[in-house]
Amino acid sequence: MIEISGRKVSVIGAARSGMAAAIELKRRGAFVYLSDEKPESQWPQDKLNEIKLLLKENRIDHEFGGHSEKVYDSDLFVTSPGVPADSPVLQNAVSKGIKVISELELGFRLCPAMVVAITGSNGKTTTTSLVGEIFHQAGRKHAVAGNIGTPYCSVASTLGPNDFAILEVSSFQLEWVESFKPAVAAILNITPDHLDRHASMDEYVALKMRIFANQSENDTAVINADDPLLMARHLKDPVLFSISGEVAKGCFVGNDMINLCLGRERRPLLRVSELGIKGPHNLANACAAAAIAASAGIADDHIIKALQTFTGVEHRLEKVGLIGGVSFINDSKATNVDAVFWALQSVSPPIVLIAGGKDKGGDFKQLEPLVRKNVSAVVLIGQATEKIAAAFDGIVVVEKAKSLPQAVERAYELAKPRGTVLLSPGCASFDMFDNYEHRGRVFKETVRAMMEIHC
Repeated sequence: MIEISGRKVSVIGAARSGMAAAIELKRRGAFVYLSDEKPESQWPQDKLNEIKLLLKENRIDHEFGGHSEKVYDSDLFVTSPGVPADSPVLQNAVSKGIKVISELELGFRLCPAMVVAITGSNGKTTTTSLVGEIFHQAGRKHAVAGNIGTPYCSVASTLGPNDFAILEVSSFQLEWVESFKPAVAAILNITPDHLDRHASMDEYVALKMRIFANQSENDTAVINADDPLLMARHLKDPVLFSISGEVAKGCFVGNDMINLCLGRERRPLLRVSELGIKGPHNLANACAAAAIAASAGIADDHIIKALQTFTGVEHRLEKVGLIGGVSFINDSKATNVDAVFWALQSVSPPIVLIAGGKDKGGDFKQLEPLVRKNVSAVVLIGQATEKIAAAFDGIVVVEKAKSLPQAVERAYELAKPRGTVLLSPGCASFDMFDNYEHRGRVFKETVRAMMEIHC
């Protein structure tokens, strides 16, 4: 826990995490100053109005358009995950002897609940949501928060010491942690991602591994036995999950069954065909969720029920509509190349792929075999258009669009009379949208408008 009342705290970043931290700090008696480098003119007007209303209601002093010297009149910085660790404002604070922590670290210090934390390059949102559904089936009081959309600080005051905070955690959130200590922590997989922000793959992996850094022998680390990079880290007595072979301790697929071996003899949970979520990546997510929940003490029957009834999350291989013989799938959550790799194996070909956005350093050439096999055309949007076009040149029909609605309309024409239009960008959304949710909503709104015309 941390004593907040009467302290001067500067919060850096006015997006969701920063606002949640500022409001919770103010509620607990801190003198809060919120600072964001983005000028007011660059914010969407409705979002800016919402933020300024909250700041006014909570009497939080603030500034936009840069970080003045006033921001350093504090003894604690709380930073949003969207602010890079090497940004001048944070490095200046460090040089002045001001402690810097992340919103994730602040939430941990304010919230007495036990923590289940889940990270990885792909599958975090689905697995975190599924773990939350398992806890719901078990009747255990919990909150699902973190990188999934609800900031940790927003739920810190709603949970007691016998409750659970189930957190999706990103590498950005782990940049400024100190004492963050999950009772159960999991890394689902590690593939190249966020290399536009992190200096190297080694740095990215090291940040992910920080989720285990403070765990004791009474805590549990859960990792993917099918990921050689994770298995090479030599963690002490981890719980494993695998879709390719039996594990001595954890959850695995064998004989077309999902099996659990944790604390007592191996026992089957359910058939793979009974899973509510489909695709090989979701089979891994389901095994991870079962291993995580069992490690947190949840009984098998609650795990089984949730695995059967949970059907997925918004913006992740989400079925949007059907026009004639063309189906539309929203996979806006696919913000890296590895996520596109799994998506191209999970929907029915022939596929017209809509991709692009803000490049994160991924290698689209690795998709070539799947593109040749399953994709009939690619429609590109955003800053990464030329890079992706070069990767697919001579492999498949490639077209470019100036907007997502234009891309959807063109993809439909290319897919007719039968096929799948798949939005699976493989890139961040920030060149054209507020976030991947905004991108997914625009896709769905466009498809629904087209359905009114064509259906």
